[in-house]
Amino acid sequence: MATFVLLHGGGSTAWDWHLVGPLLEGAGHDAVAVDLPIEDADAGLEQYVAVIGAAVPAAPQVIVVGHSLGGFIAPLACEYLDADGLVYLAGMIPLPGESFADWWTATGHDLESVDDDPEVLYFNGVPDALAREARARERDQQGDWMSLPWPADRHPAVPTLAILCREDNLFPTSFMRRQVRERLGIEPVEVDGGHYAALSHPGAVAAALVDFAGRLAG
Repeated sequence: MATFVLLHGGGSTAWDWHLVGPLLEGAGHDAVAVDLPIEDADAGLEQYVAVIGAAVPAAPQVIVVGHSLGGFIAPLACEYLDADGLVYLAGMIPLPGESFADWWTATGHDLESVDDDPEVLYFNGVPDALAREARARERDQQGDWMSLPWPADRHPAVPTLAILCREDNLFPTSFMRRQVRERLGIEPVEVDGGHYAALSHPGAVAAALVDFAGRLAG
């Protein structure tokens, strides 16, 4: 049995995982979705990790999952928790010394043609009621850490999974495949859904996570 530590993306909440969490628990795992202190302008990544550490009980197998901007936090939490696995779900994959602000040009994302409409970028494929609820729960993402160098000197030396969402309009498939291959040296697992696949295709996301946990358990 694994304990999945589920980290939301920028401007969001732990609610994003409310459909995936029960599916993981139904498969015999534990799920801990954490609300990160994103509205605290003074909170750095160290504080984010401390909040995560306080929310996660001791467990024999821990897998940290970061969605979108949560990719900047998940590797740090993985190290802090001495986790057994790391997952990026439509995640930003930082390099040592690279800031969130610089990531967009460093990865070539600034050369991608993406829609300006947030509804198209984030919520394509999400049922209307869930999209409205997600928007109602949005928070103001703040923090000087986003303009500072990412503090880790490497990615955690643990088994790592990258989940690519085939209909993701923010991080298109060709861009994500390149980012995953160049920055992690692995091939992504592809699932249906847009950027918020945890809301539009929770079963596919949960299945990929459960399969990863099974492979770790060996």
